[in-house]
Amino acid sequence: MGSHWPTDSEVPARLSSIPPTALPSTRGSAKQLCVFSVDVEDWFHILDLPATPPLAKWSALPSRVEKNLLKLLDILDEANTKVTCFFLGWVAQRFPHLVKEAAKRGHEVASHGYAHTLTSHMTPDGFFRDAKKSKGILEDVAGQQVYGYRAAGFSVTESTHWFFDKLIEAGYLYDSSVFPARRGHGGLRNGHRGPHMIVGPCGEIIEFPMTVEPVFGAPMCFFGGGYLRLFPYAMMKHMAKRVLASGLPVIFYVHPREIDPEHPRLPMNLKRRFKSYVNLRATERKIRRILTDFEITSFRTLLANGWQCHASDAAASSLPSPIEKLAEEHEQI
Repeated sequence: MGSHWPTDSEVPARLSSIPPTALPSTRGSAKQLCVFSVDVEDWFHILDLPATPPLAKWSALPSRVEKNLLKLLDILDEANTKVTCFFLGWVAQRFPHLVKEAAKRGHEVASHGYAHTLTSHMTPDGFFRDAKKSKGILEDVAGQQVYGYRAAGFSVTESTHWFFDKLIEAGYLYDSSVFPARRGHGGLRNGHRGPHMIVGPCGEIIEFPMTVEPVFGAPMCFFGGGYLRLFPYAMMKHMAKRVLASGLPVIFYVHPREIDPEHPRLPMNLKRRFKSYVNLRATERKIRRILTDFEITSFRTLLANGWQCHASDAAASSLPSPIEKLAEEHEQI
């Protein structure tokens, strides 16, 4: 599998039908862009805890996702920035106006699955049904095609070898679930660090792994969730510039609860409590600095404005390109 950042002449002409609204000054230099993404879930969706409530009890809990996502969308508006919002299908069903609001403000609506279940806890068929259900709900609510997927907890491992085939079968064009480093809920430590194409028996899908940067030979993440909250901003910015200098995009990710220091807490041990709640009061300030210091866009716009991936597998040449499908389906919306 291989990938490269193309010149404008290598980008299919029909992709110009997707307006480059997020790329006013960087057309032809996509490798300098960063992607900002929001995993739209609530405070009680923290994974793999004895106290994590089951799906049947979610509706009875006090929700904070509405208030927090709307505040985050306002912050993005202030920076004139469009991003990718990975919505849980359950959130979309309960708060459809949030999906519509994100789409109305120009953000990409993508899927975070329906029930926020670790991939490693699902069967292949169960995962397919969950991913397909979420995609259908989001497309019905948003009135636009959903191209991307992100697994709960970045829970893709060597044991979930069926993961990409099922996403292709469900109709996704790209994924951003691989964490190419050690992680509690998964991680593919021998995985690609940069975006690449994955070829399956019935098609292909683009993978955008979470951004990591080697420190003393070990890959480390600085760019989202607890990592973003823990590390000083100056260190994160330095590491992001190192990634960009290598020709790769930086992928940032946050959760709406992380800009809400007063949200309720789930019972957990001290280690998990530190990872889940450290430096919540600093998150909003860091987000605002990221939006100021970096060129930010969504996955959809990055793909449509100058990024392609080519698989080394010769079989891929006879398969429909995800990039071409993205352009064609966008034209139908």
